[in-house]
Amino acid sequence: MAGRIRQADVDEVKSRTNIADIIGERVALKSAGVGSLKGLCPFHDERSPSFNVRPQAGFYHCFGCGESGDVYSFLRAMDHVTFTEAVERLAGRIGYSLHYEDGGSAPEHTGRARLYAANAAAAEFFRSQLMTPEADIARRFLGQRGFDAGAAGHFGVGYAPKGWSGMHSALRAQGYTDEELSSAGLVSQGQRGVYDRFRGRVVWPIRDVTGQVLGFGARRLHDDDNGPKYLNTPETTIYKKAQVLYGLDLAKREVSRQHRVVVVEGYTDVMACHLAGITTAIATCGTAFGSDHITVLRRVMGDDSTAGEVVFTFDPDAAGQKAALRAFADAKRFNAQTYVATGPEGLDPCDLRLARGDGAVRALLETKVPMVEFVLDQRISGYDLASVEGRVGALRTAAPVVAELRDPLLQPEYVRVLARRLGMDTEDVRREVERAGRTTTTSGRREGSPVAEAVAPDAEGALRVTLATLPRTPGVAIERDALMGVLQFGHRMDPALVARALELPFRHPALDAVRVAVRDVSSMQRPGWAVDAVATVREPYRALAAELLAGDFPALSDEAAVSSASDLARRLVMRGLDREKSELLGAIQRVPADSEEGRRIRLRLRELDATRQAIADEAS
Repeated sequence: MAGRIRQADVDEVKSRTNIADIIGERVALKSAGVGSLKGLCPFHDERSPSFNVRPQAGFYHCFGCGESGDVYSFLRAMDHVTFTEAVERLAGRIGYSLHYEDGGSAPEHTGRARLYAANAAAAEFFRSQLMTPEADIARRFLGQRGFDAGAAGHFGVGYAPKGWSGMHSALRAQGYTDEELSSAGLVSQGQRGVYDRFRGRVVWPIRDVTGQVLGFGARRLHDDDNGPKYLNTPETTIYKKAQVLYGLDLAKREVSRQHRVVVVEGYTDVMACHLAGITTAIATCGTAFGSDHITVLRRVMGDDSTAGEVVFTFDPDAAGQKAALRAFADAKRFNAQTYVATGPEGLDPCDLRLARGDGAVRALLETKVPMVEFVLDQRISGYDLASVEGRVGALRTAAPVVAELRDPLLQPEYVRVLARRLGMDTEDVRREVERAGRTTTTSGRREGSPVAEAVAPDAEGALRVTLATLPRTPGVAIERDALMGVLQFGHRMDPALVARALELPFRHPALDAVRVAVRDVSSMQRPGWAVDAVATVREPYRALAAELLAGDFPALSDEAAVSSASDLARRLVMRGLDREKSELLGAIQRVPADSEEGRRIRLRLRELDATRQAIADEAS
């Protein structure tokens, strides 16, 4: 049996993998200075980005929650895989053949990896079945909705045959057990054993943002099918419907680029939008749009400003209106502006494309209205605005919506909008909004109102040292900046200069702990050396080391950064020379001028002056 992966292969795979590509599949990253990228942290909820990625070092660190590590630790934390699985996944991604040490422990694998593999195998099975004679009904279903074979292939649409064990038999032949297939939600248990969960249906694979198949959505096709119209994979270890968005794997690049997302209601609506040119469309999977969906979207959008747009498309019927109100309760967690668009004559994007073409689907977005206005209209629609009682009742119902607006510029504008809608005096509306706001404050947070961000305190409590807590003195500043420069650009600096700069103890104990770890690195030319150095820093100073590696080093270019880091190293060397010179000047006052000790001190002073001059000449 194969043993552990060879360490040389582990290092090689990591060195060939750009950590920004892996993290960028889940988080929209923007430039944050020389060699640094920034985005919203995937490990905790935040409104402004504090998650830094440094591709050259292969390192990430969140200045908000303190999470940090390399590409392997990122995959392990995000996908709950073992170290071995993380290495194997990245090796497969770059086409690298791994070697295992004989006699070592067997590679550890989690059940999650088997669930991913089983779902991928099922997706391939369903896709292959779409071209069989039995699947004619599925091909006609797709064709009647404007989707040809190319569209089906692009979205991975397949067909589940009517029999009870077609998929089950195919996957058992590939080595999957009944327990694994059941855990993946692919089969159900009956009195006579397991049977296919999806039968006689058109099937859509539901993927995560990286493209891994998590589960399936399936639509009924046959009249004798007594099951629900749409049937989804049940909750599994890897499929959480409250966190999954159909089509996000295909839309993520444009969502990140355009900072816009269009939320539709079904799989065919997503297909219709993408084929019509709205390639930022996504949909929930058998559940209402909620806070977990927002968290996923914000990270992909890079939702750290009000420049983005989230457009919801809802049917104008009662169910659609109810869905819009539910979405509004959570949508305030977006920094982006939120809108609602409804199709003409109540047509959803799929039907609209069939009836009026791709242009009509694209034009749908031009009819969008701010979600606040849409909700206000829904709140007051049930009142008779021709009567005094009706207007007052509508005001009392709608005022809390305006009161909960965070933006101090938007709230007075919507006071005027509501006043116009009701035909009431603006001051009367403003007073009611203020009263509603006070009621919210005294009675606690309303359901669906924004949740204040909070990051749990560090396990080290007051012992945790960060860049923000370091003393603001010149001596600490040069030690801090020099360490940051060496950690980030040491591989391009003069090794002798770096060694001399880190030779003497630092004045601040936390920075000195980092200095010792960096000083003891065997080679700064080895990929990943800085990440390894951070890992060896003794607690409670490791978080500070991570911040130094991930922080924004002030420079306009790589060359300027290397030059600046080298200058800081020289200043540390100079500081050491000046310290020794000062000590010698004090000592020479205490010994006879013509003594051996005095001559030795004067010789050393001349050497120090020559060394300082050589360093100054080198810098110039």
